[in-house]
Amino acid sequence: MTIELLLDDAWFPVCDDALLTPGRGVAALLPDGSQAALFQDRHGALYAIGNRDPFTGAYVLSRGLLGSAAGRAYVASPLLKQRFDLATGTCLDDESVSTDSYTVRSL
Repeated sequence: MTIELLLDDAWFPVCDDALLTPGRGVAALLPDGSQAALFQDRHGALYAIGNRDPFTGAYVLSRGLLGSAAGRAYVASPLLKQRFDLATGTCLDDESVSTDSYTVRSL
């Protein structure tokens, strides 16, 4: 199966779902030169947010640790440990900061 992201009202194929390991992220280069971090949680749900950590500018969120808080799945940045909601891209530790979030599907 192929993982796709919704970009500008069109589906963009990103990778084969076999490349995703539950609990670990994968980085993908998008057509505009930005990067997405794709995740599959241990329940099989798929998520995609921007790979750029807005606090440091480093493209590392795909290497973060997954967790959940108050029923919200998040990834913790491997650098400064801020947590980003995987559904919205909003930082759980400072809601004035966020990264992109994407609609994702598997076909």
